[in-house]
Amino acid sequence: MGELRSKAEHTEAVRTGGRLCVVVNTRSRRGRRLYPEVVRALQAEGLEPIRLYPLDDPRRLRATLEEALDARPDLLVVGGGDGTLSAAVKHVAHRDVALGVLPLGTTNNFARSLGLPLDLRGAIQVLRTGKVADIDLGIAGDREFANLASFGVSVEVAGKVRPWLKRILGRAAYPLTALTILPRHQPFRAFITVDGKRHELLTHQLNIANGRFHGGWQVARDISIDNGRLVAYQLGSGKRLRLLGETLVRAAGGRWRSLAGGPFVVGREMLLETDPPLSADVDGEVRLTTPITIRTVPNGLRVMVPNDFVDS
Repeated sequence: MGELRSKAEHTEAVRTGGRLCVVVNTRSRRGRRLYPEVVRALQAEGLEPIRLYPLDDPRRLRATLEEALDARPDLLVVGGGDGTLSAAVKHVAHRDVALGVLPLGTTNNFARSLGLPLDLRGAIQVLRTGKVADIDLGIAGDREFANLASFGVSVEVAGKVRPWLKRILGRAAYPLTALTILPRHQPFRAFITVDGKRHELLTHQLNIANGRFHGGWQVARDISIDNGRLVAYQLGSGKRLRLLGETLVRAAGGRWRSLAGGPFVVGREMLLETDPPLSADVDGEVRLTTPITIRTVPNGLRVMVPNDFVDS
């Protein structure tokens, strides 16, 4: 991977006409419609990519990201939803390249955690006027992730939410789909071990967050994607009515003001065991099962962020 420049040097390189590659998932919710505007907005900001990839076959995403990185860019700009950006995170992590984010998905959790404008032109302006920061990287088992590992009803929701419903309703499609699954969903028992202390709970839904947002809504106001900590929390309890209530309250704009006021377990590394064993949805990819160890790597990823982003 080689030695990394200082963040100040990296920022200066980007701002003074550094090497720029752009990959846009044109199969994402807004990617195909907005791709021509991406090109126009880059030109309007005086940004000239050395390579530009409109990607309409998701199976080519990994190969395309590697091809772009082979050009040794200072900034790799990726446009798409959270799944596309999570794949990009795995390729950019620990390299002397910064990830630029164009939020073209439904919930845009990663972009929100970085404090990015969610409009295309605003996000592209950050590529020219922002700064390079390093943020935390999550590791679930052996898989790197940016935002969230989740267990329970949301894994079923991710597999069953309809693309047409996402197009029409956006992020509201997720809680609505959850309401159709809840009546037959069985609760599970979870055991979270952090710093030698074992926490036990009964619930339908457990999330372990690296970022600040889930489903497009802020988890708690003082969660950060750059504080070296993971945050585990349940929605509701073993009772469906409580989960339904939590889901609706979260959908209405956020439940918790502070980590001190919510049902949170916080730590750098967590061992999660469940009864029964469960599949893990790690930033939209369902391949792992419990038991699983989840940890954070402080400052494992370089990103382009607004100047007011607090980089610790």
